[in-house]
Amino acid sequence: MGKESAYIEQSAVIPYRLRDGEIEILLITTRKKKRWIIPKGIVEPHMTPHASAAQEALEEAGIIGEVFSEVVGSYTYQKFGGTCRVKVFLLRVDLLQPCWLEDQDRDRRWFSLSQAIEQVQPVEIQKMLKKLPTRLQV
Repeated sequence: MGKESAYIEQSAVIPYRLRDGEIEILLITTRKKKRWIIPKGIVEPHMTPHASAAQEALEEAGIIGEVFSEVVGSYTYQKFGGTCRVKVFLLRVDLLQPCWLEDQDRDRRWFSLSQAIEQVQPVEIQKMLKKLPTRLQV
């Protein structure tokens, strides 16, 4: 009999801003600073997935802004001895805190949309970013 895999529900945000009519994406590094990713984390039991994603964005990247409740995509990956299912939301960045909870562990940086598509992992997020101009009607 095979061992059942546990599902861990996570949520994430694609932090963006419009600058001179161009989309810019804020990416953060993993804790080991080896890859560029988007803020994500386990959905807190007392929160909606998009509210939990907003909380992760604040903790991991010092981002404050509006998270839209519509899911723009999802992906899965293996971690914590199970499969993580991640729902992804858009977050329009209004403010970046100069100091935040994980600022010693992570770097953050604005990228042009094309640069972000090249840098971000995993590939499913790259696909979501490619659809962003249509979604934002830019």
